Amino acid sequence: MTAFNDESGTGDALRRALGVNRRRFLSTCTAVAAGAIAAPVLGASPALAQDRGRGHDHGHDHGRGHVLVPPGKRGIILYTVRDATARDPLASDLPSGFREVFKQLARHGYRQVEFAGYNQHANAPGGASLESVAGARLLRSWLDDYGLRAQGNHGFIPSSWPLTSADLDTFKKHLEIANILGMDHMGTGGDPTGSSYPADWDVAADKWNALGKIARREGIKLYTHNHDSAYGFLLDGGPLDAQGRPTRSSGIRKLEYFLKATDPKLVWLEMDIFWAHVAQYKFHTYTAHDGSTREKVFDPAGLVARNNKRYPLFHAKDGVVSTTNGMGYDMVPFGTGVIDYTTFFSRVGERNYHNPMVEDDNSPSATDPAQSLREAKISYDNLAALRARRH
Repeated sequence: MTAFNDESGTGDALRRALGVNRRRFLSTCTAVAAGAIAAPVLGASPALAQDRGRGHDHGHDHGRGHVLVPPGKRGIILYTVRDATARDPLASDLPSGFREVFKQLARHGYRQVEFAGYNQHANAPGGASLESVAGARLLRSWLDDYGLRAQGNHGFIPSSWPLTSADLDTFKKHLEIANILGMDHMGTGGDPTGSSYPADWDVAADKWNALGKIARREGIKLYTHNHDSAYGFLLDGGPLDAQGRPTRSSGIRKLEYFLKATDPKLVWLEMDIFWAHVAQYKFHTYTAHDGSTREKVFDPAGLVARNNKRYPLFHAKDGVVSTTNGMGYDMVPFGTGVIDYTTFFSRVGERNYHNPMVEDDNSPSATDPAQSLREAKISYDNLAALRARRH
């Protein structure tokens, strides 16, 4: 546990970098060390869950700091309420299908949505699939009706490389849909590659640069979304394995390598802040080329701050401490966990540029059909309540 021993000096430096006080930092490490290696921000204070005020962004609010996420930037990825869009409107009085879900999310206060595909229940207005030009026009009319803006989609990224004609045509169709919907960004829910080797990330960078160039011609910024493994360490040196692949690391993280290998005018990223903190928990030491074990704690907000314009979107999902699931966190509605979003959003700044999308993979319930939309309201209120700390 020397990695988080404050007497070593490492702890103080890390604590300052993460913007937490000494007492909270030490209590975090002590609590989590009982069952697993501590992640530096696991003990951070939850978002202001008790403060449900909707409010508007007037810069400052009655002695508190400024609003960290302006009203027009408060969004949700529709994957969080996927049970509601997939619900049969003929079998339930709850909001069902895209149109009714848009209406309910607008009532909650949301102003942006990120799609996770364009399918809904077949009995909802428009039918089962709206993945077409006509479907996009219908979706756009509903978005406009309820004052919502589409700000991304986890949709089609060609699997082929070099691109097949069919994949290129489908990709261009999705760009046309994105433009009809009014999106500035279009992306995917997956990592560019699952590999740990530079050669594969070089290929992925070539592919994404090419796709990004096509997207830019259509006025769209192409983005990739991360899970925890993308912030693991690249294997780029040391002894080779039986297949001739490197087995040790220089300490460069995979997605950091991808950032440098891609054109900043063509490729953007969406940080899933939950999974980035899982990566912080899981990937904090590596085997160097000389065989020594070295420590390098991941700082998600620091990476964004160094590459701010590359991260136009976030997934804002929260977690509570877990020492048993191997990830460090269990996912919970935004603002009810321990990830310190006040510090994160304060450190990355650019509040009128970033687009945080609330997400909770676990919101749909098999026994409580109203849960996902109810938790979407809880998450919105907690996102709206975030204020910068006054000093």
